[in-house]
Amino acid sequence: MNDRLSFYRKKNSLIHSLNPFTKLTLTFTLIVIGIFGTGYWTASIVICLVLIPLAIISKLFWEYVRVVVRLILPTAGFMFVMQSIFIPGGTTEIFLIGPFSIELETIHRAFLIASRIFLMISAFTFLLLTTHPSELMTDLTRRGLPPQFSYVLISTLQIIPQMQAKAQTILSAQRSRGLETKSNIVNRIASLLPLAGPLVFGSLVEVEERAIAIEARGFTSTRVKTFLHEIPDTKADRTIRWFLAAITVIALTSRIWLS
Repeated sequence: MNDRLSFYRKKNSLIHSLNPFTKLTLTFTLIVIGIFGTGYWTASIVICLVLIPLAIISKLFWEYVRVVVRLILPTAGFMFVMQSIFIPGGTTEIFLIGPFSIELETIHRAFLIASRIFLMISAFTFLLLTTHPSELMTDLTRRGLPPQFSYVLISTLQIIPQMQAKAQTILSAQRSRGLETKSNIVNRIASLLPLAGPLVFGSLVEVEERAIAIEARGFTSTRVKTFLHEIPDTKADRTIRWFLAAITVIALTSRIWLS
């Protein structure tokens, strides 16, 4: 099943069979290693040696590549360019772009920041590709996380695919009414306003509808809740989480020790 309102892609793989909390722990471990690891290449190494092999093992390599090309790479690339131009403090000038100078030191820092952002978004993207939001929310709630926090977390993770799905629906409706969206660049820019208006106001209405729905389902009730589906948590999952926790502690300790 491919959920239209999430990144999740169902596959028969070892990664998909893991407990959602185990995959969430893996995500935070990779981010901690990438951020607190020493050296400019730590985040890039984690992406190449961990995330990409995991995407292959989970049979989601091409789905991961599509998300990288469409979402992650433009974001990280934009951050790299902006940081290279506007971060001050460099001494080794490489070239000038109008009134702006590009220094070698600023490029190093920009690459470090962009690679870390790339890793953070990639890790969460991999989590969303291999974990259904409802399973993650159910497991976190079962472990004692307040339902309000679980709902906020899942809603945040789903916001991009939901907005994409809503925008595509609105765009198809506008095209059926004769709106030109595939000709020259001027018409494409002009079509943004008919798209943005319904998208923004529709999202606001959806927020109110969700609030009513979760209240009607007893979301804030203090009674003990039961779950329709039990999420398995095997001994292997617990072993992997302890191993990942140890790696996280080692990464943090080594950063503190070396600093």
